[in-house]
Amino acid sequence: MTQRAAPKSKPKAPPAVRGSRATGRVTIIDVAAEAGVSPMTVSRALKNPRLVQEQSRQRILEAIDRLGYVPNQAASTLASARSQVIAVLVPSLTNAVFIETLSGIRDYLAGAGYQFLIGETGYVRAKEEQLIATYLAHAPAGFLLSSSEQHDILRRQLAAANIPAVRMFDLGKSNSDMSVGFSQTKAGYAAARHLIERGYRRPAFLAAQLDPRMMKRREGFRKGLSEAGLDPDVEVLLPEPTTVDMGAQLLRRVLEQHPECDSVFCCNDDLALGALFECQRQGISVPREMAIAGFNDLSWAACATPSITTVVTPRYDIGYKSAEMLVRQLKGEDIPKGRLDLGFELALREST
Repeated sequence: MTQRAAPKSKPKAPPAVRGSRATGRVTIIDVAAEAGVSPMTVSRALKNPRLVQEQSRQRILEAIDRLGYVPNQAASTLASARSQVIAVLVPSLTNAVFIETLSGIRDYLAGAGYQFLIGETGYVRAKEEQLIATYLAHAPAGFLLSSSEQHDILRRQLAAANIPAVRMFDLGKSNSDMSVGFSQTKAGYAAARHLIERGYRRPAFLAAQLDPRMMKRREGFRKGLSEAGLDPDVEVLLPEPTTVDMGAQLLRRVLEQHPECDSVFCCNDDLALGALFECQRQGISVPREMAIAGFNDLSWAACATPSITTVVTPRYDIGYKSAEMLVRQLKGEDIPKGRLDLGFELALREST
């Protein structure tokens, strides 16, 4: 008679992995169960160890080590309703103007104990709204914004919240809207007055991108021409992104439409350099036959031949001072001047 073999014993199942069913991540509840304490005690041990007895603290540390627990910063932020992160929105991460502004933000926040998230909007309003909504979900300490449109969007979305924001480059209408920058309109006006004082009588305005700041420069430029009795409608505006080649294209267009044009104010230095190149290709003498002025004073503007007259903008200082204003607000400090005008300069060079 064949003897039936005894059934083999089943291998022991490995210990269950603790953690959230949804994510598999070890939670503070798992640590508490492992250490034999309450979740509140674990939280207290992480935030203020002196309030927890040494024996319990040691058990919690051992449990954290065994389970590989990593504290969830997002959960901590929600619990305290504060974070050490500033959300920064800029139109472009390839434009030197905004890179210098981000450098100023970085330098101030590094010493203030804050980190920052950078969002690139690409000058697209829908993307601005999306980024603001995304960052709001992470409860940032505050916002640094690079346009008045962003500020208006944020104001609507923060109607019931208490997250401060500072507008960069544009100036608010009053101290109630914290802002750091300069008057774009006055800068355009100054460019017009400079060309007029140099004797030019058919100035043109060349622009691309057509963002709100650029349109304010146009407004100031037109005002300066109108006050002098000159035609403010000599201009070429294109909605495409600005490039050096675009500057050459705009100069060709304005000369086709207004061959008597004797000077141009370009909405940025990229366009001004392109206009200069086009003059050189066509054999147009600068500044004798055509004056060229730009905006921003990028590093190479003074190195061009001839060097380019341009509006000097305080890009680094705008970033640094905006970050400082926001952090002071977060600390509850009094800010007597919520509208900080850093001004601008006109660098007079060979092109005019």
